[in-house]
Amino acid sequence: MMDCDEVVSGLILELRRGTLILLVLNQLQKPMYGYNLVKELQDHGIPMEANTLYPLMRRLESQGLLRSEWETSESKPRKYYSITEDGRCVLLRAKENWRTFSENVNKLLDAGEK
Repeated sequence: MMDCDEVVSGLILELRRGTLILLVLNQLQKPMYGYNLVKELQDHGIPMEANTLYPLMRRLESQGLLRSEWETSESKPRKYYSITEDGRCVLLRAKENWRTFSENVNKLLDAGEK
């Protein structure tokens, strides 16, 4: 017999992957350090672990979608991340696609409930 919880857990993980990229790019339109970003996402009901976020931000930086800069003027040095122009282009197009796609998915899901 199938373990429903296990299947749903895997499905949620797959759905979250691309969505988190969209959210990270969106939130980094203003410079932020990692812990601050984790907290902001959690405050909006999007749980994210730091050990998920940092590799994601490093990958987005290597793709040229984010840049990072060390801030050393405070007692604790922090690495701030922000979106690049290429990242803004990707974000804009991804947001347009997300809105259309999620609207259509919701319509289909709602129609299936009737």
